Amino acid sequence: MATLKAFKGIRPIKDKVSLVASRPYDVMTSEEAKIEAGDNVYSFLHVVKPEIDLPEDMDHYSPLVYQKAKDNFAKLMKDGIFFQDQEECLYIYQLTMNGRKQTGIVGCASVDDYFNNVIKKHELTRPDKEEDRKNHVRVANMNAEPVFFAYLHQKELDAIANKITAGAPEYDFTTEDDIHHSFWVVKDADTIKNIIDLFAKMPATYVADGHHRTAAAALVGKERRDLNPNHTGKEEYNFFLAVHFPDNQLQIMDYNRVVKDMNGLNEMQLLDKIAENFELENLEDEQYRPNALHNFGMYLNGQWYSLTAKPGTYDDSDPIGVLDVTILSEKILAPIFNIIDLRTDKRIDFVGGLRGLGELEKRVDSGEMKVAFALYPVTMKQLIDIADTDNIMPPKTTWFEPKLRSGLVVHSLE
Repeated sequence: MATLKAFKGIRPIKDKVSLVASRPYDVMTSEEAKIEAGDNVYSFLHVVKPEIDLPEDMDHYSPLVYQKAKDNFAKLMKDGIFFQDQEECLYIYQLTMNGRKQTGIVGCASVDDYFNNVIKKHELTRPDKEEDRKNHVRVANMNAEPVFFAYLHQKELDAIANKITAGAPEYDFTTEDDIHHSFWVVKDADTIKNIIDLFAKMPATYVADGHHRTAAAALVGKERRDLNPNHTGKEEYNFFLAVHFPDNQLQIMDYNRVVKDMNGLNEMQLLDKIAENFELENLEDEQYRPNALHNFGMYLNGQWYSLTAKPGTYDDSDPIGVLDVTILSEKILAPIFNIIDLRTDKRIDFVGGLRGLGELEKRVDSGEMKVAFALYPVTMKQLIDIADTDNIMPPKTTWFEPKLRSGLVVHSLE
């Protein structure tokens, strides 16, 4: 049974929301965030990436950074830019990209669900990134950014969301990346109860994006309960902020790879080795996007190739073996390039599909990288199959678009 909880959201006043809303903390560097925030004192980047307001040589994991996040948010509250709803609400958050809508239910997920595996994961987390987000939650005393969850779609929830979104939104704005954001506040007690009851019938929800934020929120919640001799289970620290989307509205984009060197091989040797497990077709300078599972694009020395995995190089009955990232790692990256650990090897980098095939060409043509691989996107079914079987995806497998904007609503742990 999945838990969804209404909460007293802290959110921006209507005429400042478009100035407040920012991209999430983990999609840009501190330097990029500083440029993006510019002279906009309301940008939520001052809360989720507060190092932009501190000296450049300061350690980004210094206690002063997390205190700055708390101070910056306190100023937004003091100046009347943010306020808190006086009653427990749910919220509806709809994003529209290229005419495609995805409509999420914003509420609090349960720390217990995380530890009891009702909230299903598909990625490992890095302790250093986990600790960073834990410190942010601890010091700021809030979930500043929502995590991005999925659930198996339900007609009843679709009908409720459609009825709510037929009305006028509380917030309605378009960001510079041409994504339209609409946000509704759900105050009606019967509607809230109906939504919560429908969630209670779900066997699981799924972390789509935000594994580190999810882990951090759950671990801080556990810390708080361990320190509270009067713990009841109803305290706000037992819950954390999440946007839940139906799986059939979500689109995963390709997550591509670029490699810095050819491990001592020349071009012909590399092609010969790849041809042992793949059917190769030279497409010359024509950009090639993979068109099916087990088909890859490769860009090398100004030439595009189609690579199709030969039978026997993959296992479609295995949730991990069916993945193209697995095939690429096991048949090309590890044996040919000697890239074993994608998390730590500095010879490989990852390019989200939103940047396009041109970004792969640019990275190779500049001489920074030697070869690029374009992958066919993972499906939501593959993600859910992996999570349901308690398997873990290889690193950098899924890239969701559009990204949630931060600052539309905040959950206080008090």
